[in-house]
Amino acid sequence: PNSEEALKLDRMRELLRRLGNPQESMPIVHVAGTKGKGSTAAMIAAIFTAAGYRAGLFTSPHLDRVEERMAVDARPCPPEEYAELVELVRPEVEAMDRAAARCDPPEHGPTYFEIITATALKHFAIRKVEAAVLEVGLGGRLDSTNVCSPCLSIITSISFDHTRQLGETLESIAAEKAGIIKPGTTVISGVRAERPREVIGRAAAAAGCRLVQLGVDFDFEYHPPRHLEKAPSPARFDFHLAPGHLAPGHLAPGEYTGGSSYTGGPASTDGRLVDYPNIPLAMLGRHQAANAAVALAGVEELRLSGWTIPETAIRRGLAEVVWPARVEVLARRPAVVLDAAHNVASIEALVEALEESFSVARRLLVFAATQDKDVGGMWRALLGRFDHAILTRYLNNPRGVPPEELRKLAACWCGSSTDCWCGSSTAAPTVEIAPTPADAWDAVGRLAQPDDLICVTGSFFLAAEMRRLIAERPLSPRP
Repeated sequence: PNSEEALKLDRMRELLRRLGNPQESMPIVHVAGTKGKGSTAAMIAAIFTAAGYRAGLFTSPHLDRVEERMAVDARPCPPEEYAELVELVRPEVEAMDRAAARCDPPEHGPTYFEIITATALKHFAIRKVEAAVLEVGLGGRLDSTNVCSPCLSIITSISFDHTRQLGETLESIAAEKAGIIKPGTTVISGVRAERPREVIGRAAAAAGCRLVQLGVDFDFEYHPPRHLEKAPSPARFDFHLAPGHLAPGHLAPGEYTGGSSYTGGPASTDGRLVDYPNIPLAMLGRHQAANAAVALAGVEELRLSGWTIPETAIRRGLAEVVWPARVEVLARRPAVVLDAAHNVASIEALVEALEESFSVARRLLVFAATQDKDVGGMWRALLGRFDHAILTRYLNNPRGVPPEELRKLAACWCGSSTDCWCGSSTAAPTVEIAPTPADAWDAVGRLAQPDDLICVTGSFFLAAEMRRLIAERPLSPRP
């Protein structure tokens, strides 16, 4: 589990106290989860904005500029405002650094993430946001965002990632995520797996929280767009929520019975349903429809507590939300898709989205990975899905896996030393190495035909570097 010493929340509280406790000036929606938390946070913020509320959104990491992490109404903090914020926060950080150095033994001053989180909250307070959505950075229990008193807590999903910090089991990871649950606050959960869901259920019951669960109190049906290689088209989904107090499977404060007997669509105690059919969704993939359902369940809870959020704002927000590097279609003929997936569950979701929405001649993969990730598991999820793989290494972080090691891993999964992923199959993809992302993009330019699909994935760092490259050097449209 997280080091208590390295991530002490009292240090974060002290920094915020010095800045005037900006987190107390705004209602906050707090979003945790292994995957989907950033997308869900962006969707909720987009709905707030569409409903006429000034909405702050804090996310991490950033693709290009740190100001992206603190957006108001989908606009990153302007550089000049960020410079002013730095000068405002700097003296307080320096004072805390000096005080920490005088301790016996010396203690740590504020961390980078604590400083960025505090800066974002101060920015939102200065801009007088009417709602703020905070994405957890890592885990939940000891994350620097976990000093707020939210009006709503959300846990999107539980799967394996950051196991060194959060634990080796889904239950231990769920316990860390459930650390964001605050007494008396409604909790929205998108977690389906039984054991992690039980952990979250017990935590919610212990805190006296109402728990609203995907697959119990609300659900969705996804309608993927087809042939996105030809023309843009939104995804769509249907949403069903059991409204009101105690729908079947809905837990009153203090209750937890150890699971769910969910067998069909949700229904309230009086038989009514909240239905939103055919909602357009700007983000692609069944996993994003699940995130949107979680976001919408949260919005319904806010509506019950007095927020004015009409259905038109819900539809507009989800149709217009922008969240780069998440199954992001950057070009057509050939189709270019960029995704920041960096764990097994995210890779599986990406592959499903590509297979549902693209019909192409060949699939080309540009792949890089980070050393502390389950690279073998990601390879297994990619096996048989691509015709050619270009292995590379991003430049802006030293933790990238050398492409030569990725090639060895590919051969290992083949059971041979050949440059393919599954030895005897005539359809096995070929593999080549590109030392840098720029070299990888050159290889794509050499290989790609108009009816192909190019997918860039495996690491957030790769997605950031390739996104800039693709913008600077787009492939020429082909007939």
